[in-house]
Amino acid sequence: MDRQKMQNERAWVRGQLRGAADFWLKNGMDPVHGGIYTCLDRKGRIYSTDKSVWMQGRCGWTYAYLCHVYGVQEQWLAASRSCIDFLEDHCVNRQAGGRLYFTVTEDGQPLRQRRYCFSEAFYCIANAEYYGVTGEREHLERARRAYDLYWDLNHGMPDPTGLGPKTIPGTRTSRSLGIPMIILNVTSVMRRVDPEKTELYDARAKECVEDIFRYHVKPDLGCTLENVGMDGETRLNITEGRIVNPGHDIECSWFLMDHANATGDPALHSKAIDVFDMAFSWGWDEEYGGILYFIDCLGNPPEAYEHDMKLWWPHNEALIASLMIYRDTGDEKYLDIFYRVLEYCKTYFADEYGEWYGYLRRDGKPTQPACKGSTFKGPFHVPRCLIQVDQMMGQILGE
Repeated sequence: MDRQKMQNERAWVRGQLRGAADFWLKNGMDPVHGGIYTCLDRKGRIYSTDKSVWMQGRCGWTYAYLCHVYGVQEQWLAASRSCIDFLEDHCVNRQAGGRLYFTVTEDGQPLRQRRYCFSEAFYCIANAEYYGVTGEREHLERARRAYDLYWDLNHGMPDPTGLGPKTIPGTRTSRSLGIPMIILNVTSVMRRVDPEKTELYDARAKECVEDIFRYHVKPDLGCTLENVGMDGETRLNITEGRIVNPGHDIECSWFLMDHANATGDPALHSKAIDVFDMAFSWGWDEEYGGILYFIDCLGNPPEAYEHDMKLWWPHNEALIASLMIYRDTGDEKYLDIFYRVLEYCKTYFADEYGEWYGYLRRDGKPTQPACKGSTFKGPFHVPRCLIQVDQMMGQILGE
């Protein structure tokens, strides 16, 4: 390892983290209604005032996590609290069992309810992380309720909103990789801040890990499938059944490694590296560089028109996962991958105005007009990545 190179890159990472955290504080926070706007253009101008509920939770978590890692700064804690308060006051559908909306207006009027339960997941981790920093018990109780609701909704509980599944159950039911992998990550946050319930979290995490490998990881195909039948059966005759999402798989790999490290499970750690290897092999674009968004595992045309775009978050996940493997194994192959991805991010995603572009074309040019945020992009993947990378670099350097 070139120690000076890593120190130099760590300084760049820290600068980018400051820039990203400040970008959202300066441009996104709503001083009138509370919460955060995330539809921001390159320079931070708001181009839509509707608010993403996902992003209220993710922002609430991010700024609390910054406090957890680097120490409490009042501006960070206030941003976290503003988003959490906005969630509590405006985003909980109390007529539907405490489910959360997907989007609301700037003053919190409900716009859209989705069948997917990720709003609940991000509400949960925001409250949990805030509790971990402040010790305010009400936030732990909110997190626990949301966590149990999120688990139950994905384990047979009828949806109190009345929204049905995406497909007609009598014709087709499916499993999605996003469910066990995100529950695994949410569970890791809960286990860290709520040791009173470690036994519950350990049991649920174990079930998530088993589901990922029982149903989704397909060594015979050399990939991890995003969607499978309820018993893990492949459906290679339909487009949905052939989807490989390299970014999801790479993210899943470091969730698995993180769990393996927490539980002392070297066999799981090794299997998680296999998940990373398959995903990176499928996803890396040898012609233009960067990670492709979707792949068809049989080489057929993917249905999603954005399949060959380069999005910010798969690259964030690849930075975390590759550096985690290097930290844990010392295998220089993964440090080389880390630096390859980092160079791509420095060249194409990073920007002088702070934060990273969200959406690039296959050739690396930003979509026009360029944006830094949307309903799906806010202060989450980029700062989470930079925090994790900064901390791991420090561990590797012994600083």
